Amino acid sequence: MRILLVEDDPLVADAVVRGLSVEGYAVDHTGSAESVAAMLEGTHYDMAIIDLGLPGEDGFGLVRRLRRAGSALPILIATARDGLDDRVSTLDLGADDYLVKPFALPELAARCRALIRRASAAASSELTVGQLRIDLAGRRVLDRDGRAIELTRREWSILECLAHHSGRVVSKERLIQAIAGWDEDISSNAIEVHVSRLRSKLEGSATVRGIRGLGYRLEDA
Repeated sequence: MRILLVEDDPLVADAVVRGLSVEGYAVDHTGSAESVAAMLEGTHYDMAIIDLGLPGEDGFGLVRRLRRAGSALPILIATARDGLDDRVSTLDLGADDYLVKPFALPELAARCRALIRRASAAASSELTVGQLRIDLAGRRVLDRDGRAIELTRREWSILECLAHHSGRVVSKERLIQAIAGWDEDISSNAIEVHVSRLRSKLEGSATVRGIRGLGYRLEDA
């Protein structure tokens, strides 16, 4: 899953990028609100984390602009401002959640999971596809016999993306964006290799079906 981080403090940004990367997210970072439109134009993001105290256009203006443009991107505000008026204003503008700095990275990761889950209409952090059980919070996958399936980081990211869109086709480009940061170059052929290995590991519990010319779909085996 891919997250857009809008944060002007390089130390905070580095900590968030590293922490969420460990959780399996691809995170793209920018320090200004003005660059967000161009980033959203060519990339699909599953959510955004936005600081309020940005240089130039602040977080309030960015949230307002995104919602007026019709964007339904889930937005988490992460800011040092802890006043009630700030929380109420940003939520009324269209933000989905509000987290006050300093925050613990596990809480940030949990809130990210909750927002992404809400956007995909999943009621629980545990998803079931066929006889496959996927624990998003614990990052565990259990087969039909209840045994853990060991996945690489990229295999997990692909499975998570497919699981959030279970029954729907996910394009190769969407999967590439879900697992690759700006500093990585992942080809369509590489995705096919990762999907093939993932399919072998899920065999008997669920399957990743290739839809010619469109992408992949996670479904019952």
